[in-house]
Amino acid sequence: MRDMAPLALGIDFGTESARALLVDVTSGEELASESFGYPHGVLDTHLLTTGAQLPRDWALQHPGDYLEALRRVVPATVAASGADPARIIGIGVDFTSCTVLPATATGTPLAFVGAWRDRPHAWPKLWKHHAAQPLAERMTDVALARGEAFLERYGGRISSEWLFPKLGQILLEDPEVYEATDVFVEAADWIVWQLCGTLCRSASVAGFKALWWPERGLPSEEYLEAVVPGLGRGRAKVGSKFAQLGTRAGTLTAEMASALGLSTSVAVAVGNIDSIVCVPGCGVADPGVFVSVVGTSICDMVIEDREVLVPGITGVVRDGILPGYFGYEAGQPAVGDMFAWYADRLLARGDYVALESGAARVRPGESGLVALDWFNGNRSVLADANLSGVICGLSLRSTPEEVYRALLESVAFGARVIVDNFEEHGVRLSKIVTCGGIAEKSPLLMQLFASVTRRRVEVAGSSQVSARGSALLGAVAGGALATITDAAAALALPPAATYEPDPTWATVYDRLFGIYRELHDHFGRDSDQLMRRLKEIGA
Repeated sequence: MRDMAPLALGIDFGTESARALLVDVTSGEELASESFGYPHGVLDTHLLTTGAQLPRDWALQHPGDYLEALRRVVPATVAASGADPARIIGIGVDFTSCTVLPATATGTPLAFVGAWRDRPHAWPKLWKHHAAQPLAERMTDVALARGEAFLERYGGRISSEWLFPKLGQILLEDPEVYEATDVFVEAADWIVWQLCGTLCRSASVAGFKALWWPERGLPSEEYLEAVVPGLGRGRAKVGSKFAQLGTRAGTLTAEMASALGLSTSVAVAVGNIDSIVCVPGCGVADPGVFVSVVGTSICDMVIEDREVLVPGITGVVRDGILPGYFGYEAGQPAVGDMFAWYADRLLARGDYVALESGAARVRPGESGLVALDWFNGNRSVLADANLSGVICGLSLRSTPEEVYRALLESVAFGARVIVDNFEEHGVRLSKIVTCGGIAEKSPLLMQLFASVTRRRVEVAGSSQVSARGSALLGAVAGGALATITDAAAALALPPAATYEPDPTWATVYDRLFGIYRELHDHFGRDSDQLMRRLKEIGA
């Protein structure tokens, strides 16, 4: 009977909020979803406890927000569904990454402990904490000098968004916090720890964000010591055992089951990255599809039967996205953030509907503008957080709508750089599947994706794709589905919208993309010191 079918919860912890989704794992029907905004948001200007100003490029969060969100969204979602909580057999969670949390051996965030709460480095560093860029560059230089084999799996360059650069920054700037930390843990793994009382680290997260590989493990102690003396000891704080996708980490503790209104028999899956779970959440189970999660930033995922060492990507991990495949990740770190900067801070009006409507009336090439989408650095294919945005061609005739369209176009051009990079190195891509809030809300951007890349674009049929993917992992952990690949294929939803390339637009955008590439290479490869010097003067 349908009202007796097993259910699974997916919980998606984003940059600003968390949301839960309840899914019938027999039919794939989404029964209810609720969200909760983090009370403290992103801490990027001042530390909560002391009010001390944070340096440029910092981004912290309050771990209490994660627990409060959990307590809010799960009971609210179950209540909204009207379903019997006893039908819930599994929970899956995903998180922004690399969001790294210093903790005690028992899992208490160091930010909750005594005087440590007044030390900025004791607080969780959000994925977009870019102040570790000097450490990322140092790690890359040392890896190149030593001929470290892992580097080529990460596009030849290490990102400030990853785990070890953030640990290195803590060690250099506050060694007492570094020494006091028993465990450096990804937020995805930490929330699983809170749910089931067991620290079970994700192999997928470690593979993409901690330079881990199944046969080799983490980078060697010798390499890390060559980067910063003492960093090699961080390997023990990061752990050595990592569990694969869909693994059952445990079941809900009695305390957590009571708080969430669920049974202690509910299985908890190993955590994962919010973008990675979007692949099964979109129903993608085959190679050749470029999955793009379009929100605050963009994360791009591709699966392939074989390993190809593609320069400029952010990683290739065996079994990292779906078991049996090599999973590739790339992305663009400023999308929704860039649009918000323009609409809310620069124009101070935040009327995205009017801006999009006005931008849609601007013909391709009419404005004479081309922008570089580096307002929060570049993730792929340059992997340089020091790069910054550019709007080229401004004049006294430029209008707000033309500038907004140029920003939208810059995201599409950035996506084409990534798609072309995959293709040039032998990873064939037939279509693009997008998801996320902006994919749903901006038809113009989706049409630009299609026309600029000359590929069909399908918008996923769920508005909660990350949570859906996590729910499917929860169903696997709960034993209702055999593998995440089976779940993705069997429970795929039809696209919410489809966009085909406009031939006229595509012709114009081929020409504009040529200019974009010249600017991209000039500022990103040939003259990157210009932007670094500007940043140094501003600091």
